[in-house]
Amino acid sequence: MHNWAQVTFEKFARKYERSAALAAAQDIIPYKSDGSRWAGSPYEGDAWWTGGFWPGVMWQMYAATKKEIFRSEALRVEARLVKELCYFKRLYHDVGFMYLLSCGAHFLFSGDRTSKRNLLHAATILAGRFNLAGGYIRAWNEDKAGWAIIDSMMNLSLLFWASRETKDPRYDQIAVRHADTALREFVREDGSCNHIVIFDPNTGEALRKPAGQGYAEGSSWSRGQAWALYGYTLSYLSTKLTRYLDAACKIADYFMENIRPDGLTDCDFRQPKKDDRIDNIAAACAACALIELSRLPETARAQEYLSAAERMLQALDSLCADYTDATPGVLMKCTAAYRDEGAGTHINIVYGDYFYAEALAKLQGSDPMLWMCEMK
Repeated sequence: MHNWAQVTFEKFARKYERSAALAAAQDIIPYKSDGSRWAGSPYEGDAWWTGGFWPGVMWQMYAATKKEIFRSEALRVEARLVKELCYFKRLYHDVGFMYLLSCGAHFLFSGDRTSKRNLLHAATILAGRFNLAGGYIRAWNEDKAGWAIIDSMMNLSLLFWASRETKDPRYDQIAVRHADTALREFVREDGSCNHIVIFDPNTGEALRKPAGQGYAEGSSWSRGQAWALYGYTLSYLSTKLTRYLDAACKIADYFMENIRPDGLTDCDFRQPKKDDRIDNIAAACAACALIELSRLPETARAQEYLSAAERMLQALDSLCADYTDATPGVLMKCTAAYRDEGAGTHINIVYGDYFYAEALAKLQGSDPMLWMCEMK
C-alpha cells in the first residue's frame, strides 16, 4: 500500500507543479477548477474560509519535494490572507483553517517570527469568539451569536498550539470547553453528528439543531462527521484526554459503517437512496483521521481504521482523480453542501485536494502534520 501511496502522491505532485504555476499567473487564491483554469472563492474574496488550503497543499508538496515553486506559491497566498487579519470583519471561526495551513506552516518550516505573530493573532481572534454561558465558539457574525458548528472542532488545534507556544492556559481551556460542549450537544449516541447547534447566547441553552449543510434536520452530513472525527483525533493528540479518543473512535466506527460499496462517501449518510450525491472531501478528510488513529497503540481497531482509510483513498484514486492537464485540480466529485449549489456540487474543490494530499503524505511518510504546527 505504501508503494501505491508514493506513486499516487508523485502523480499528484507532478500535476500540482503545473497547477501552482497557473495559480501564480492568475494571481488568485484558488477555490476550484473551472475548465482548464482555477477559479477563486464563490463568496467574500480572500476572506473566504477555504483560503488556507491552497498554501496547505503547497507546503505538503514542499515537504515532500523541496521544490521552490511550492514554497514561493505558499508565501504569495499567505501574504494575501494576512491582509484579512487587519480587515477583521469577515473573519469567523475558520481562522484555524486559514492560518494554521499558511502562517503556521511557514513558521513550522522556517521559524519565521512574523508568521508566528500572525498565527497568535488569529488564535486570539478565535479565542475571542468564545461564549462563556454556552461553552462554545461562535461560528459566524451578524445575527448569529448563538450559532456553533461541528467544523470548529478542526480549528481547536490553533488554540492548543497557542497554549503550547505562549504557556498561557486560557487558549487550551477554551478549546477543551468547546470540545466538551460539542461532545454533549453535537455527537449523538450512535456516532453521528449534528452540523449546527443554535444556543441561547445569554443562558447557554441549546435551542435548535438544524440541518446546516446536510440533507435535513437529524440527518448525517458526511463532511460534518469527518470534521468531528479528525477534530477529536487532533484534540486527543493535543490533550491526551481519553474522552476525546473515545469520541473519535465512536465517530470512526459510524463513518466506516456508512462508506459506500464502491469506497466513496455520500454527501449525507441519511440522504434518500435515490439521490446520487457524493462528497469526496469527506472521504479524504476522514482518511487522514483514520490513519492517525491507526497509529495510536491505545486504539483498539487500529488495523480496521487503516484498512478503511486505504480503501477510500484507492477509490478516490481510481474513480475520481484527474491527473491530466484537462483541469488544474485532482479530486473530482467534491460537494460543498447538500443544498447549496453556489459553492459547488460534484466538482473539484481545493480543500478536497488538500486532504487527499495530506492522507497520501501520511502513508508515504512525508506529512509534516500542519495541524499541530510543532517543530521537530
